[in-house]
Parts: sequence; structure tokens; C-alpha cells
Amino acid sequence: MRILIGKVKDHMDSEVEISGWAQNIRVMSSVLFIELRDVSGTVQGVLLRKGNEELFNDLKTIPRETVMSIKGLAVKSQAKIGYEVQINHLDILNKAETPLPLGVVDRIDSDIETRLENRFLDLRRPEILSIFKIQSTISNAIRNYFVQKGFIEIHSPKIVAAATEGGTELFPVKYFERNAYLSQSPQLYKEIMMSAGFDKVFEVAPAFRAEEHNTPRHINEFTSLDMEMSFVDDNDVMDVLEEVIKTAFRSVADSNQRELEILGVSNPTIDYKFRRITYSEYVKMANEKGIDLKDGEDLSTLVLKTVGGGMNEFYFITRWPRALKPFYVQPHDEQYSRGFDLQFGELEITSGAQRVHSPEVLVNNLKAKGLNPESFAFYVNAFRYGMPPHAGWAIGLERLTMVLLNISNIRETTLFPRDRTRVTP
Repeated sequence: MRILIGKVKDHMDSEVEISGWAQNIRVMSSVLFIELRDVSGTVQGVLLRKGNEELFNDLKTIPRETVMSIKGLAVKSQAKIGYEVQINHLDILNKAETPLPLGVVDRIDSDIETRLENRFLDLRRPEILSIFKIQSTISNAIRNYFVQKGFIEIHSPKIVAAATEGGTELFPVKYFERNAYLSQSPQLYKEIMMSAGFDKVFEVAPAFRAEEHNTPRHINEFTSLDMEMSFVDDNDVMDVLEEVIKTAFRSVADSNQRELEILGVSNPTIDYKFRRITYSEYVKMANEKGIDLKDGEDLSTLVLKTVGGGMNEFYFITRWPRALKPFYVQPHDEQYSRGFDLQFGELEITSGAQRVHSPEVLVNNLKAKGLNPESFAFYVNAFRYGMPPHAGWAIGLERLTMVLLNISNIRETTLFPRDRTRVTP
């Protein structure tokens, strides 16, 4: 029975069967070495010419990245990992074509566009595979956290009739005889679940934003990790967000030591409390650094770089001006809201808020934002018959992975990126 290559070390002096990709084949006069790779690692297979003449000669011309299956004896050796497999049987399962459009173990760097065009090969590279193993740990850790805390997992529609936040950043969809859009966020449906009495919900699903940014930090389809809770305020869900991130990072530290080593990343465990800085305090910090920023203005990239660039940690910006936040954010007073952003240095990680729960305030907010309440009737109606106070947030899985691994381009943390110019592969 086939075992993963990473398990060979547990079967010393025993016959094993392994399968994978031949990432390198080295031929000497009397011995042939095959570096075989699968999802769990690599191992060296050794084939002696003596007694295997025909197979030995066939393998001399086999291209790299050919898929094969090996049976042999696992033994300790002078190989780098301390053991190898002495081959007694080998099957070619699928011969690779040549030349490879992209190197897998070559030390030649390729630009990211070439890599994305040949993503199936790029993803074979151990360092790229490691990114997505870690991302899987992050996602599972967050999902497990929510399940253990009694949250209900939901699956909201991804074809919607109106924008979640207004604006024009929507992908239109021809939906039979009417127009519809790809969902920007499950925000409105999360809130409806609070009216329905679900108390605490979460969702892990794709979200779509038709932003025309073409930067290393933006993509147009991403995985959104959303949550919403009833009978809480903004401070409560900031506490949850901090705990969720610490849980995810701790889980990676516990489960992905090999991948962290491959990527050269140190222990990501977080041992500090996330600071909470009000928007007005942030404006003052910007002014002290020589930036002419007035209270009520949005925080530009320059502001975030200037103020946050030296903060190599997570922190919250709280009490944002009401004018800068969506219609569903609960007011704090006449000028400020109960909305917050989570930052890591200069990079915005996510935003959240305590939500409006009064139908009158909600309708007034929609009108103030230039939106027609009738277009949101399905949502507003959920507030008219008993909506509890509630709050929540959403975080992008790809962006969180960027921070944990100190990666500068979000395309590196997205399996198949969708951006301004790319819809394939």
C-alpha cells in the first residue's frame, strides 16, 4: 500500500511503496539516483545498474517531473535527510513533456506573470506549496474556533440584487430577465441572521469587488472569513478578532514547523495585546509627523505608511467618522461611529463595527448615503420586527496569510488570482 514520502522515515528496513514526481534524476556509471517528491516531502531512490540494465537505461532519458511509483527497501544512508529507498520495482505513471515551461527546483527566478500562467507547475515548488498548507491551517483554525465557541456556519447567496455598501464596485450578472450582481460581502445576510435569532454566525466564502486597483495588495475575488454576533458591541467583537488571529497564528506555529522552515519564517505566535487607537488620535499622530490631515478626512496610503510603517504589529483604529463608514455602522455620537479597522503596520487587514439595529436610523443612514431604502427592502424589513444589537467583522484569508508569512504580493497567497487583467488560469 502506498505511503506518503514523509512517512518513509517511520518504515526503516521495510519494503515501502511511494509515488510522486521525479524532480531530479542523476545517472552515474553503476547507480542512478531519483529525487521523488510528493505533497509531504522528497526522498532519494537508488537504482543499481547491476540486475536492472533495461530499467536503468530507460530512466536515463526520462524527463524531470515525470510521475512514477517506486517500491523498495527504506534504509538509513548518507543522504541529506538520513535515509533513502533502494529501488526494486518502478512504474512510469505519466511521462512529462519537455521542455518544462517553468522550472520547479531550478534556482532561476521567474517573474510572477510567467509563474501564474503555469500555476500548476509553480504550485509544485515546496515553498509555494508551503504557503497554501499554512493557509489551510489558518482557515481550519478559525473555523474550529467558531465551531467551538458555538457559532452557526451559514452560506449566504453570492448572486444579489443590490450592493452591500453602495457604490459601483460591483460585477454585474445577467440573471434571466433582470440584472444582478456578484456579492461584495455577506454583510446584509449576516445581519438578517441576527434578526432570525441565530445569535452567532460565521461564513467562509468567496467575495467579489470590482475595484480597478492593480496593486500587490488587491485582488477582485478573495476568500472572506465573516462573523456576526448578537447582544454585543464593537469592543466585544474586537476582542474576538484578536483572539481569532492569535489562535490561527498559534495553530500555524504548532502544525507547520516544516513549512515555516522552508519559507524562512520565525515562530508567528503573538504575545502582545492589540492596541486600540482612535481615529482622532491617528490624525494627531499624522500631524505630528508633518502630514496636513484634517479630522474627518480618510486615511490615505501616505498617512498609513507614515504613521503605521513603523508599527510592526497588529493594532485597531477605532471611532471612525460616520461619513467614512457604510450605512449599517452604528453611530457613537453625532460625528463618530462604532466602526473600526484592524491594521498590521501600514496594511489594512480588515474592518468591522457594531451595526445599526434601529430601523429608523438605518433608513435615515441609507438616505444620507444617497441610497434608496426600497432597494434594500428585504434587509430593512428584518429590522422592523425585533432586531437585537449586533456587531461583526470580515477578514480576507489571503491578506492574513500575507501578514503571517511577510509576503508583499497578495497574488502569492492566492491559488488562482483574479485581478484587473487576469481571469485565467
